[in-house]
Order: sequence, then structure tokens, then C-alpha cells
Amino acid sequence: QVQLQESGPGLVKPSQTLSLTCTVSGGSITTKYYDWSWIRQAPGKGLEWIGYIGYSGSTYYNPSLKSRTSISRDTSKNQFTLQLSSVTPEDTAVYYCARDVPSSSYNDYWGQGTQVTVSS
Repeated sequence: QVQLQESGPGLVKPSQTLSLTCTVSGGSITTKYYDWSWIRQAPGKGLEWIGYIGYSGSTYYNPSLKSRTSISRDTSKNQFTLQLSSVTPEDTAVYYCARDVPSSSYNDYWGQGTQVTVSS
């Protein structure tokens, strides 16, 4: 039912800002009480939670990335976005958007993921 699709550039230069958009269909990003997360997986690494935006627009970020992360949304387009500034090659990863089940750390729907490479 719910589908998520990531989009954005696959290559970003170091020190620039990584910007991705998640387009949601089959469900509204304003529906109580779901949160909408960005998650990434670097080569050979596990999943790393970046942050989320809640149904009301509240945002929460991984403390290790908070200073560089901004998540926002456009409810008219049923989209939410990720901006990660000052990127380095260590930010190279597959980036996913996902829906979070209320009061849990479980993600019931995921996008297919999009590869982002940070390189000069």
C-alpha cells in the first residue's frame, strides 16, 4: 500500500550539501502517529539512522549527525527531504527513506534506496 521513493543526485562533491527527496504514495506523511526516517548504509557497514520527521513536523536527529542534518517536508507534495551538509567521503552510502511504526524503532515500509557517492 505505502510506497516510498528516494530521489536526488548520486554524486556530491566534498564539503557540499547532500540533498535527497522522499516521495510517499499510498499514505499521508501527516497521518498520526507515524514518523518518517532517513537511514543510510555505508559499504560494509550496518544501517545508521540519520533522523526523522514526525507527522506534526517535529524533527529528531542522530546526535552524531545533528549538526549537519536538516529534515523538512512539503505536505502538499507528500514529500520529505534530507539535507546533509559538509559531506565527506565517509558519507558515501545507500540512503533510504522509511516509515516508522508508532512508539517503536521498527520501519514497516522502505524505499528502494539510492546510492550517493561523495567524491571529487
